[in-house]
Amino acid sequence: MIPNPIHKVLSTLCTHEVRHLLMGGQACVFYGAAEFSRDCDIVIVCDEQNLARLRAALDKLQAHTIAVPPFDAKHLERGHAVHFRCQAPDAEGMRIDVMARLRGVASFEELWSRRTTIEDATGVRFELMSLADLVAAKKTQRDKDWPMLRRLVEAHFAQHEQSPTDDHVRFWLRESRTREMLLDVSARYPDVAKAEAARRPLLMHAIERDRGQLESALAEEQRREHDADRHYWKPLQQELEQMRHRQSSGE
Repeated sequence: MIPNPIHKVLSTLCTHEVRHLLMGGQACVFYGAAEFSRDCDIVIVCDEQNLARLRAALDKLQAHTIAVPPFDAKHLERGHAVHFRCQAPDAEGMRIDVMARLRGVASFEELWSRRTTIEDATGVRFELMSLADLVAAKKTQRDKDWPMLRRLVEAHFAQHEQSPTDDHVRFWLRESRTREMLLDVSARYPDVAKAEAARRPLLMHAIERDRGQLESALAEEQRREHDADRHYWKPLQQELEQMRHRQSSGE
């Protein structure tokens, strides 16, 4: 059962035909990797018509921006998130974070082609970022994202372990953050693991059953993603600071 404020936000986006994909904590809830999230994070296609539909949906939700940057296509296209807080009675207090570009993730059209669609008993359709794309989007500098990333892959493994496809096995080998899962999957599917090691070299440690090296390689892989994310966000954060300064000085 989806809590009513969350259902209100998502159904309003659906009713107004906003072309969007749910990501973040709410998407993790749908995929069975989280129990609750108060925020709605969405990625949108940033064209004039879709932005107009989004504005109409936000007006219905009485949602207003709560931080810089303001709601403007140029900021979304730069990679900024625009943050809103809902005041409509059925969705009061809900936060909506809107983005159009994400680091390390495909274009919206590619994301859309791989999306997961869920329809509830009332006919409301929920368009989710695919599990693989959601995992990619979770590779941030925020420590809280990595346990969620791990749980997403583990939930997928638990769901498909008994009858996996080749794509499932490759996904686990490419994205698992769990040493024991990588050891297990590599042992079950050694040929696939060897092929995927060209793309993810740390899999050789799993194939060779070297637990210590595998653990160290996982930590190093995460550190590199942290650094890449910090590098990506540094100029955007500087832009936000400039916006805050102009706002506070009344420019």
